[in-house]
Amino acid sequence: MGSAKDMLRLMRPKQWAKGVFVLVGPLYGLAEASASWRDILPPTLVAMVIFALASSACYIVNDVVDAPGDRLHPRKRGRPIASGAVSPPQGLALAGVLLLAAGAMLAWIAPGPRWWLGIIAFIYAANTMLYSIHLKKHVITDVMSLSLGFVLRVLGGCAAAAVAPSTWLLNCTLFIAMFLAFGKRLGERRTLGEDAAASRSVQAVYTDELLRMAVVVTAVATLVTYAGYVQFREATHRMLLPGLDVLVNPLWLTMIPATYALLRSIVLLEQGIYDDPTEMATRDFPMQAAAGLFALITLGVLWMHLGAPR
Repeated sequence: MGSAKDMLRLMRPKQWAKGVFVLVGPLYGLAEASASWRDILPPTLVAMVIFALASSACYIVNDVVDAPGDRLHPRKRGRPIASGAVSPPQGLALAGVLLLAAGAMLAWIAPGPRWWLGIIAFIYAANTMLYSIHLKKHVITDVMSLSLGFVLRVLGGCAAAAVAPSTWLLNCTLFIAMFLAFGKRLGERRTLGEDAAASRSVQAVYTDELLRMAVVVTAVATLVTYAGYVQFREATHRMLLPGLDVLVNPLWLTMIPATYALLRSIVLLEQGIYDDPTEMATRDFPMQAAAGLFALITLGVLWMHLGAPR
């Protein structure tokens, strides 16, 4: 039997940070919703737990499928399945338990939103499993499948909180997820070189030039789409400067850390310092500072607009 520590590592708790995408829709949609934080936050947090459990189950299945290739990767070879610390049957049993727990958590959601959240979570799990088994072997399709997972997280949060999803934010989520996925593949080529294809078969099709172009294109698309959203929300978030008869949109300030974080990501990936955007976000202090500043400004703007929870 694998130890409790190995089982926990197999669940990849660091990846639960991606659950922040579940908050995106309710967070931004609250500005237009008639409900208060007290109405929206509890079901959204439950949805985060559901997606965390489902994602962990899917990661386990992926590790079982990828074990032969992971043993050739300098970092992934230490994963519990690849290293032999946890056997594949044990891992799959844990995945089944996690999926059952995710389904049971739906009982905490109101009947109407529960069905939509359940459908979205099921599509998320099915898409992720299909990626692990088949889609990851096909160029571009692999990235689109991964990106869809992030979009489904946003939709899941909106469904749980009964908030209408913003098309602007769905587009921005899609592009930034594609940026992260292409960036991960570029980072792998920087750290593994010619061995990248042995670890991930689709790397035999990708080239450095193609991935560089894809990373830049999706980064630009993300910034342009988010800039469009900020401009679109100007009437909602603008405020009067004290002492001046001037209206400004303080949400524009988030463009600064967002632009910095994306450009720094490109630099770090190009240098081969990281091959996983999640590790980049958890280990690189400038990235953490930019993300923290982005979050503080966004929450501050929403707080000024909404006031204290009703």
